[in-house]
Amino acid sequence: MRTIVTPSPLPRRSPALILALAALALAGCASKSPTPARYDFGPLPEVAATPGTAAGAPPLAALVLADVSGPAALDSERMQYRLLYADAQQTRPYAYNHWSGTPLQLLTQRLRARVAQAGVKVLAPSDAGAAAGTTLLRIEVEEFTQTFSSASQSQGSIRLRASAFRNHQLLDQRTFARSSAAASADAGGGARALAEASDALSADLLAWLATLPAAAKR
Repeated sequence: MRTIVTPSPLPRRSPALILALAALALAGCASKSPTPARYDFGPLPEVAATPGTAAGAPPLAALVLADVSGPAALDSERMQYRLLYADAQQTRPYAYNHWSGTPLQLLTQRLRARVAQAGVKVLAPSDAGAAAGTTLLRIEVEEFTQTFSSASQSQGSIRLRASAFRNHQLLDQRTFARSSAAASADAGGGARALAEASDALSADLLAWLATLPAAAKR
């Protein structure tokens, strides 16, 4: 006599169990999302003195450096990039990466640190110690972004206009621009490239300040 084995019916899953499994699946997908990161310009690099030059002589004894100004888009912690090969007129924000402060704040801090590193006493416009005849530097940023020439190549580009005043008179005004290639086509590479461009601009500004006429001795 042949015995016929009837398979047991599959256990029915309750709606609560189904919802729990779906939640676990969604949690697993969410865990694979990129980790948010915040960037700044990093530690201040040391500047090596060049033999045979007056590297140790500051261009000015003291400088009043106003807060860097710029367009409203730079008064935000969002990191922006531009795809030159797709739509050069459009800036796009990184979804998971931000600056630790606004680009205007980061540039202000970096420029003040670089000027002080050169041996110049850095003052703010509100400082009571800013004597008459002290040079005032105002900087307006026109461009600060990571630009992609292709999907794998990008650079950090900064363009700014600097105006030097003394005793409420304009001494000189000049536009500076610097670009630095990014080592990687991502937010981290852009942050490092923009930091390098800002340091190069700091050197340009110091060299320009050294050409300004000296303040009259009182």
